Amino acid sequence: MGYANPQSLVSTEWLAQHIDAPDVRVVDASWYMAHLGRDPKAEFAEGHIPGAVFFDIDEIADTDSDLPHMLPSPEKFSSRCRRLGLGDGVRIVVYDGGGCTAAARVWWTFRAFGHEDVSVLDGGLPKWKAENRPLADLPEIPRERHLSARFNSFLVRDVDQMLANVKRGREQVLDARSAGRFVGTDPEPREGLRGGHIPGSLNTPYQNLFNGDGTFLEADALRSVLTSSGLDMKKPVVTTCGSGVTACVLALGLHLVGHRQVAVYDGSWTEWGGRSDTPVER
Repeated sequence: MGYANPQSLVSTEWLAQHIDAPDVRVVDASWYMAHLGRDPKAEFAEGHIPGAVFFDIDEIADTDSDLPHMLPSPEKFSSRCRRLGLGDGVRIVVYDGGGCTAAARVWWTFRAFGHEDVSVLDGGLPKWKAENRPLADLPEIPRERHLSARFNSFLVRDVDQMLANVKRGREQVLDARSAGRFVGTDPEPREGLRGGHIPGSLNTPYQNLFNGDGTFLEADALRSVLTSSGLDMKKPVVTTCGSGVTACVLALGLHLVGHRQVAVYDGSWTEWGGRSDTPVER
């Protein structure tokens, strides 16, 4: 059985064939944890998929928040996307330099603002490069395009909703962090955060959703991995992680296999583990 929503994932072969189509726009969403010492903007300038524009998740965000890359206002999102030539009437294909992490975050962000015609490049830039496909090093000059941004609150959860859910248990919570971070035996990469997880949550490390080449598992294997933690595919799910990035990998995986009630906790563990009024389980 194939994916329930195959349109949300495109292969490198598909993109190579459609890269010059007038209704396709390519987006580089590369982002890395600070300890990796990588500069995504510099790497983009050195070489990116031809025609791609750079989507900075730390700038196209609520920069007044103390939390990293929280969703921006609809007005800011539409303004920034318009400048990038991303808008109504085009199919957006997102990739990143790590394979599929920040790309999934941007996929979810577009959907959170009402733009459904968005896909992730399966295997990302690493697969594109491994196949010796072309790269460009000249800046793109996009033509502005109108974007109608309509916030979809069904796809997003905040800390108050998560606190209420701890008491009521209406939604399952699936954590994308490593098993060590989930149980609190491994340190958090960000300082000042407690170890452990949201009480009652389940754990599926996001890396488990991929094949060795960075592409997503086939549908049956993907569904098996997602349910291995005890997740009930018939009940609503909220995904979480360290800062709301790899939670979107789980959200994309669940979407691919047809789950219809999936939200992302935007603040994730950076918010939950950094507060003193949120319960923690180890």
